[in-house]
Amino acid sequence: MKKLLEVKNLHTSFSTLSKKVRAVQGVSFDLKEGETLGIVGESGCGKSVMAKSITRLLPSISSRIDQGEIYYKGENLVLKRERELRKVRGKEIGMIFQDPMTSLNPTMRIGDQIIEGYALHHPSASKAEMKIRAIKLLNRVGVSDSETRLTQFPHELSGGMRQRVMIAIAMISSPKILIADEPTTALDVTIQAQILGLLKEIQKREQMSILLITHDFSIVAGFCDRVLVMYAGKIVESASVDELFRAPKHPYTRRLLNSIPRLDLSPTRQLYSIHGSPPDLSSKIKGCAFAERCPHAMKLCRDGCPSSIEVSKDHHTACWLFDPRIQRKEA
Repeated sequence: MKKLLEVKNLHTSFSTLSKKVRAVQGVSFDLKEGETLGIVGESGCGKSVMAKSITRLLPSISSRIDQGEIYYKGENLVLKRERELRKVRGKEIGMIFQDPMTSLNPTMRIGDQIIEGYALHHPSASKAEMKIRAIKLLNRVGVSDSETRLTQFPHELSGGMRQRVMIAIAMISSPKILIADEPTTALDVTIQAQILGLLKEIQKREQMSILLITHDFSIVAGFCDRVLVMYAGKIVESASVDELFRAPKHPYTRRLLNSIPRLDLSPTRQLYSIHGSPPDLSSKIKGCAFAERCPHAMKLCRDGCPSSIEVSKDHHTACWLFDPRIQRKEA
């Protein structure tokens, strides 16, 4: 499949009066046409910052892309000016923001929020055309009585309905890439399944690529083709979904998978948890960021940062345990 998006060595940071927080540190990956790529990790590992860096939606006052390249259809988005980026955001790359309860503007009617993006990219369209398109799109995402919904405010809708409206806003201009940042947060399991099924249906119909950000491996298992595992602003493992669940390599990935509740084990069994806390990203980390929480940590892990190693076809991990030099030395 053809690569639609390429991110190369992305570094994003936030500056305060006293320190600099390195939220994303050297992230590289690609997204192919029609593919669903999952990004998982603990809260604060840099998933959302990385996603907003792609569309340059982070506040320019406190954040900046220090280094890296983001190619969409061969064009580097990092070098584009704000006016040029507006032609890409919404039209080429859509985004579903985290938490539908707070992402919608409470002072604007639903119809105005859906049409707003389309009007920006299609100024020649009439109000009647935009309204018809909005009604059709709401029907497509499963919103009942869509014409009435256009006149309502966000507080008049349920959580599931608000999330469907968020999908409609992201899809109004038929983007080639959809970035879904925790699209099922704060929704019950039944609504989660409906939203994910809806996204899969839209993807198949529109031939769209999806970048799904989540902390839920069960969603990744049933929805994604490939997965990236992030920790402390870096990608520590990448593989196809089947390969990652069959043979996880990085100690952090294995512990995340062990933390998932399982129905085939005793109900009295204590849930597994990862001891310790993620590191402070305002301090420079000399070695592996996971070393302080890893039971397999060696002196080398604290002295030097491991590079990404291919352990099998299309399966990479950044861990000293799989470095050929270490394995030869142990042998």
